[in-house]
Amino acid sequence: MKRIVNSKKFIGILLMTLFLASCADDLLDEKPRSVYEPGFFQTEEGVYGGLTAMYAHLRYIYGQAYFYNTTLTGTDEATYAQSADQNFKVMDVSGEGKITAQDSRADVLWGAAFPNINTASGIIENASEVGIEDALIAEARFFRAFDYFMLVQTFGGVPLDLGAGELKFNTNPVRTSVRNTVPEVYTRGVFPDLVTAVADLPDSPRVTGGATKTLARLYLAKAYLTYAWWLENPNNIPTYPETSRTDPDGHDAQWYFQQAYDVATTAIANPGPFGLQDTFYDLQVASNDRNNEQLLYADHTETSEYYNVSSLTYSNGGAPDNFAVWMMTWNYTVIRSGLTPNFSETVSSVQREADQKLGRPWTRMAPPIGVIENTFDEKVQDSRFDGTFTSVYRGNWKKGGVEADVLYNANNLPVNSGDPILTFLGETPATAVNYPSDAGKSNIGAGELPGRSDFVIAPRGISRVVYPGLWKLGVYRTNDGDGLGQPNAASTRPFVIAKFSELYFIAAEAAVKGANPTNGTARDLINVIRARAGKWTWDNSGNIARTEDFSADMTAETPAVIDINYILAERSREYFGEGYRWYDLIRTQKWEEIAGTYEIAGSAYGDHTPQTITREIEPYLYLRPIPQSQLDALEGETASYQNPGYN
Repeated sequence: MKRIVNSKKFIGILLMTLFLASCADDLLDEKPRSVYEPGFFQTEEGVYGGLTAMYAHLRYIYGQAYFYNTTLTGTDEATYAQSADQNFKVMDVSGEGKITAQDSRADVLWGAAFPNINTASGIIENASEVGIEDALIAEARFFRAFDYFMLVQTFGGVPLDLGAGELKFNTNPVRTSVRNTVPEVYTRGVFPDLVTAVADLPDSPRVTGGATKTLARLYLAKAYLTYAWWLENPNNIPTYPETSRTDPDGHDAQWYFQQAYDVATTAIANPGPFGLQDTFYDLQVASNDRNNEQLLYADHTETSEYYNVSSLTYSNGGAPDNFAVWMMTWNYTVIRSGLTPNFSETVSSVQREADQKLGRPWTRMAPPIGVIENTFDEKVQDSRFDGTFTSVYRGNWKKGGVEADVLYNANNLPVNSGDPILTFLGETPATAVNYPSDAGKSNIGAGELPGRSDFVIAPRGISRVVYPGLWKLGVYRTNDGDGLGQPNAASTRPFVIAKFSELYFIAAEAAVKGANPTNGTARDLINVIRARAGKWTWDNSGNIARTEDFSADMTAETPAVIDINYILAERSREYFGEGYRWYDLIRTQKWEEIAGTYEIAGSAYGDHTPQTITREIEPYLYLRPIPQSQLDALEGETASYQNPGYN
């Protein structure tokens, strides 16, 4: 399989040190390399270099916007936006094109994961011979299982033999490949490595952000949960390569649901240095990145282009940059306010800034109306809407060189720098919003309410071109001074992949599926998360401190008996826009039920008329296509290698 095991290609991603926190003694400081010869893993330096690469490869998947698109667009969390190209439109499966082997950007995962798997196998085979301790080898085992888990969820069965034997380190290019079945990948690849990782990894990471016992338990529990659903197959979704839904080890789905519950609750009871942040805001605010709730992330830094592996001033949009958040950032710089009350001359009152609320606009992905009206229906007590979105855009014109002390805005009223210029309302107001028939004086078609100086858009007025931004993933710099900073650079924040909070969701989901809840019912577990969501220390929309605690109200409102749909709704409130959603919906086989239709207005400024869009979610779409580049690298017949529906 030339694409995934060529020795020159698999070593191409062994690039840079990853851990970039404050304590220099805790950093991985390996020499950057573009080539590692196979014999290099038979040295201590080689093993450590390979381990560094385990973490570095995450940058080529997470924060990569086109892969990010495949995890969200087409779900109830995202549709394509006004400036979307076919990369985004086809993923919406709403008649804008078909997903094919040529244009599915799941190729990002395939291209990054297999080289890393081979690297991991090289470390595992050679590390003990050069005196490397089991805890370090366990890091490679974790990442090999991690990559296989991502691949089997995305593509179905994938090859365990990369050319030198099953789970063996391969050094020779080959042009043949055989895909293993889903049960084989889980029971031979994913589970054994994760079980060993749980046993051998330390409670505390050897370096900031490093793999730990808690992280391995999270992924083992999640893999058990996902495989249990696969065995149960409630909606008869096809798999490939075709195989019976039986477990080689003789266990049924219920056994795996119980294992998922037990492993997750064990991790909760034995957290090591990890735990939940006090509030949802604390978890998301960029100044608190790399906190103890974040178990795994693809790291970046603002202190060095060398270690960031990308420019700190500009990005064209490509890995290893973290540029995912641009996709759901609309072009707020189009907003205009008047230099005079009659708007005879206007200026951009909200300018592009390297700030968590703003950032670089690309307008490729947009949240449907249902996100605002249904997913985040409660916005007063539940802090997660406020901690997820930029719903208020404030004037920053002075940072951009506009010297006017006062501008004029909605209802021709004056606004000062820092005042709200545009507000996305949380609820439909009692007084109807007065929208213009076109772009209007705001230049974006925003409306007015009596007495308010900020332009407004009600929940049912969001469109493919104007919508709330994704604050939680917004950019953050500490070296920009008092100006607009470097808004065209990729984000130097870590892209968070795994959180301690998900252990509660995994255990709750397993309990709903029948696991014996010896350490808390599904409601008990979900209420831990909901209680945290009810605690406020800061109000983003008001830009003001807000110390209120609605945790008792939040937990009291949780249904006495919760089901999978309720857990999925809670997962969306907790992890909106973070790349979980497509995997959640295909695991539970709820994709069509939950995301089969959505509402949103069109792509023209001033369009506030919702359209109902129907998606064509056919069963074969539950697997992504094997990338065409992989098929092209194989010799002989390849039709049987491809997932059905994509030939």
